[in-house]
Amino acid sequence: MSDYVKASGQFGLVRLYDPVTAVTAREGAWRPRVVELVREVLPEGGTVLDVGAGTGNSALAFVAGGFEVIAIDGDPDVLAIARTKNGAEEVDWREGFSTELDLADRSVDVVSLSLLLHHLSDQAKGQTLREARRVLRPGGILVVSDWGPPSLLLKPAFFGLRLLDGRENTAAHANGQIPAIIASAGFSDPTVEHRYSTAWGTLELIRATCRL
Repeated sequence: MSDYVKASGQFGLVRLYDPVTAVTAREGAWRPRVVELVREVLPEGGTVLDVGAGTGNSALAFVAGGFEVIAIDGDPDVLAIARTKNGAEEVDWREGFSTELDLADRSVDVVSLSLLLHHLSDQAKGQTLREARRVLRPGGILVVSDWGPPSLLLKPAFFGLRLLDGRENTAAHANGQIPAIIASAGFSDPTVEHRYSTAWGTLELIRATCRL
């Protein structure tokens, strides 16, 4: 992935990610709900692939929910942090890119994309979602946790995030196009299940299904 830039290399502040996002992105409110959205469809559990795993918070939330978890990220520095956390020994941590998943077709029950897509170009978004569909078993679940169109009150905050992460990469989020992009990758019924107001804008939880 030639245009990939490691978060740690770009900012040199990766160790501040957890304490900052815990407050500004309200992770404690929505991460448990992501697991619940999956559990509603797969009450017996299954294998979750967490793509763009970062420092591991999403992967560890699924472990706590009783799922088997494979977590992938392209940055070895953030994976090193993830591996130090409580429960990390229960996760299969792997280095890799969202656009070229080194997994077999139809090999997982859930793909989670948490705060990943807004870092990617529209082309990479589409390729990432097609790869997610490829590795999902029929009837599997895609859950996307990422930014959506901000409310009027949160537009100034989201403007700041767009400056940070790139206006081109975040345009589809600002315009509410992520469900349509998910559908165009072959998923069924992409639905915004919840919205959360945060210091950076409106965060959406989107669930979709992988059909035959």
